[in-house]
Amino acid sequence: MQIRNPEQHTPVTDTRRIETLWSHVHWLSVLGTLGSFTAAAQRLGVSKAAMSQRIAELERAAGVPLVLRTTRSVRLTEAGQQLADATGSAFAQIGTAFAGIKDLAATPRGRLRVTAPVALARQQIVPRLPVFLRAHPEVRIELDLSDRLVPLAQEGFDLAIRHSPAPPDTHVAWTLCSTRSLLVASRAYLRRRGTPSEPADLAGHDCLHYLRAGESPAWQLAPRDGPGQKVTVPVSGCFAANNSEALREAALGGLGIALLPDFSAQAALRVGRLAVVLPQWQPVGSFGEQLYAIRPYSPYVPRAVQALVGFLREALAGGFAA
Repeated sequence: MQIRNPEQHTPVTDTRRIETLWSHVHWLSVLGTLGSFTAAAQRLGVSKAAMSQRIAELERAAGVPLVLRTTRSVRLTEAGQQLADATGSAFAQIGTAFAGIKDLAATPRGRLRVTAPVALARQQIVPRLPVFLRAHPEVRIELDLSDRLVPLAQEGFDLAIRHSPAPPDTHVAWTLCSTRSLLVASRAYLRRRGTPSEPADLAGHDCLHYLRAGESPAWQLAPRDGPGQKVTVPVSGCFAANNSEALREAALGGLGIALLPDFSAQAALRVGRLAVVLPQWQPVGSFGEQLYAIRPYSPYVPRAVQALVGFLREALAGGFAA
């Protein structure tokens, strides 16, 4: 009599047993997308141990390895990827159908995972959220503050607020408002160093620029009214940062002239702590000209998402003029 090693993968042929593994296949798909047991467990709201156990059960049932594990990464085998690809659209349809059933009620409800740039979120989004959440008590918002352009579907976000020239074609996008860039400085700095009258004058000033990997610090400006060519001015200064709040605070401290999006400069301009420099020129190419709410394309948009987008469009309709 042949003795079977219990550790060997044994294919499952019983239909009822296969049906009990459907959720295991979904977990495998999530694991393949995220490439990490920890991240997949967090997405699914389960423990890492439960995640590992489900995948092991699925491999025993399939009779072939489905996951390649190394000390640094996790990826699906050819068989695992084939299974995930073959079932992914079906699970997506199930998710859409279930979300639609949950959303039949007129009241927006549920968790919304939203990502937004740090400065914009802190200054313009978060201060407005209490009004929205009081009006929609069954909605919960989880806000990720990050200037990193994360892949929304892969990281499980329902909505992103983006300050960009144009939204990606693969996403649904709502325009929230227009926005523009400004050159600003404290009045104390301008008294001490003088006020530039044309773009070339910036070369003799301390310019506080936004850090972007691989880019040489330079500002591009175009005439605000009427025809004229764009001018590119190399700039330098004692301070640079990859956050507009930090640049604004440096400008308020008299360190130099900063290039900021209007939503960062708005409050300080309104009370006179900052002044616009070269108002007849418009900085271009540094920040987007529109603020968008975007989400991966799907035929169905949850009511909670619709409610938040509608609220933000109304709240930000006037833009960020001082």
